[in-house]
Amino acid sequence: MVQAPNLTATAEIRAVTTPSELEQFLDVPALVYAQDPNWVPPIRSSVAKQFSPQNTFFEYGRLQQFIAVDPATQKVVGRIVASVNDRLIQREGKAVGLFGYFECIENFAIAQSLLQAACQWLKDQGMTVARGPIDLSTHNNCLMLVDGFDSPPTVMMPYNPAYYPQFMVQDGWQKAKDAYAYDFQPDPLKEEFAKAYRIACKSGVTFRPLRTKGEGFDQDCISLYNLFTKAFAANWSSTPRTQEEFLEEAKDLKTLVDPDIFPIAEYEGEMIGFWMALPNYNPVLKRVNGKLDLIGILKFLWYRRQIQDARVIAMCSLPEHRRKMVSLALIHLGMQGGMGKGKAYKRAELSWVFEDNMPSRRLIEASGGKIYKTYRIYEKELA
Repeated sequence: MVQAPNLTATAEIRAVTTPSELEQFLDVPALVYAQDPNWVPPIRSSVAKQFSPQNTFFEYGRLQQFIAVDPATQKVVGRIVASVNDRLIQREGKAVGLFGYFECIENFAIAQSLLQAACQWLKDQGMTVARGPIDLSTHNNCLMLVDGFDSPPTVMMPYNPAYYPQFMVQDGWQKAKDAYAYDFQPDPLKEEFAKAYRIACKSGVTFRPLRTKGEGFDQDCISLYNLFTKAFAANWSSTPRTQEEFLEEAKDLKTLVDPDIFPIAEYEGEMIGFWMALPNYNPVLKRVNGKLDLIGILKFLWYRRQIQDARVIAMCSLPEHRRKMVSLALIHLGMQGGMGKGKAYKRAELSWVFEDNMPSRRLIEASGGKIYKTYRIYEKELA
């Protein structure tokens, strides 16, 4: 990690207002993680796109980016974004603001100045509670790693230095909720999962892979959107996306999907469940170093053939079909698909699951998953 042992004064905190300051904002992670072998550089253009006026977030929210500048060297040594998501406020019925995109060198004075700048901006917007890290929405990057720093993150999961949680405690933030990542080793599932698959089939449930081409993909994405909206409507600190937003995100994942580890459950022609997994592209993304230019794309296409891990992003089955054993059947098919002939997957991660989601946790643990990383979202009253 990059330290600043000689910097005793609080850094100068600047609101990002120009294109050059945005570039400096985007540069911060490369400085913070310069010596960290576990860090995976995000695709720079994807992060920049989130601040584009075309981002639908600006239809229901507002934000302010800040950078921390070392007054002695004029180097940017930290960043943060404060945001107000009106959908979240409407849903929760309280003035909760968010912070996200937080990165900082190992210097508490700088971290505190960034956090205080974000909180002051939120207070000026009328917020009474600050929550984070959440990058505008829990549908984007969120959570802070607090345990499990000895291995890299999987695709679309957060990572941060081990000193961040201590900075949060020092600045008076409280735990709001923890979430877990589960590790799955390629051990055979218990017979009850195969039995559940047979029961589901006899109950009239049919299973197939996600379609990834043409109209079939579009139709499946609409069904996934409807199922997501119905099944996860009550998720904490989350707000429903519009169908347009969901389909736009799905386009970005279309070429990344492995249908063998993305089984769909249907009953009488209606999608009633799914096991959503992706190959873990992070080792490949690490090789392109955040740039998908021509060379980066060629590297991506070459190294993606060597992927050995997968991440299970979500698992869902409608409660009214629980007796048909759909959840266990989907686990059976997802794991079988990852261990089939010609497949290189050696392990999987299921992430993330909130600590109080006991029905999901019991199911995951019954299928052999073991907690190996813990993440946290913090809150602070804005006095």
